[in-house]
Amino acid sequence: MAVPKRRTSRANTRARKARWIAGAQRADPGLVPITVDGERMLVPRRLVRYFHSAHSGEGSAIESGHGGDRR
Repeated sequence: MAVPKRRTSRANTRARKARWIAGAQRADPGLVPITVDGERMLVPRRLVRYFHSAHSGEGSAIESGHGGDRR
């Protein structure tokens, strides 16, 4: 973990913490709906390519639902 060389002001610390908390509580954390073997799943956008490559060789049907409802 990075260690600051100087003390950070209280205002900067609280502003950074508020941004971090707001980012963690967003309604859309980057999840994309995909269908794997007939089962609908929400996976992080960065892992969609993994699911396509890992399950495409096994004859499973994968559809990525770009857009649409997110439940």
